[in-house]
Amino acid sequence: MNRYSLITEKNPREILLLRGSGCKWRKCRFCDYHLDFSRDEDANFRLNTRELEKVTGVFGVLETINSGSFCDLDANSVKKIRSVCREKGIRQLHIECHWRDRHTLAEIREDFQKEGIQVVVKMGVETFDTEFREQVMQKGMEFASPEEIAQYADEVCLLFGITGQSAASMKSDVETGLKYFRRVCVNLMTENTSPVRPDQAVLRSFFKEIYPEYKENERVDILLENTDFGVGGPENEK
Repeated sequence: MNRYSLITEKNPREILLLRGSGCKWRKCRFCDYHLDFSRDEDANFRLNTRELEKVTGVFGVLETINSGSFCDLDANSVKKIRSVCREKGIRQLHIECHWRDRHTLAEIREDFQKEGIQVVVKMGVETFDTEFREQVMQKGMEFASPEEIAQYADEVCLLFGITGQSAASMKSDVETGLKYFRRVCVNLMTENTSPVRPDQAVLRSFFKEIYPEYKENERVDILLENTDFGVGGPENEK
């Protein structure tokens, strides 16, 4: 599994796929991302240290993702992230957070701000249709509105390609994301071990009516495959 990559287009940054104790929710019907975890904090720290040592600071921007929220990383890994940011001149750190962990963000932002590092939070929303999100996707976001989510997150991820979505709903999701957040990351549903399968008709609609309109938008990242940022893969390291 590749865990380090450079993103050179649309918001250039270095990106790391780190490993923590794993998502605490684990009920999203479409996701098996949570399988990349370990309860062994020492093993996680060794793995994360190895990847963090690849950071060069070339863009002054670093994104760290893991199968859960930033708060699921062990304390030593967080300390290592902070020291690498200092040493490599990272002034902006992008992190992930599940809605249920939103109350950890204020302290995280404050701790890094003391080092002169701005924390940018990305949250997996998947869709702003709250009924679909909670009843079909089982996202666990308590029917939160865009306004409520924007109190905690700076950027959002959306998921397209699931039965029940349409060109109109996908366009509405992107436009809502652009209205309330700095950036939108669109992910397309791909085959995984979850019970949800990509809906080819919905995907065709996406490529015909949504993709051409937003593919050049500098505030919209579109991942046609879930490894398009250059990290991830089918195997989990031990």
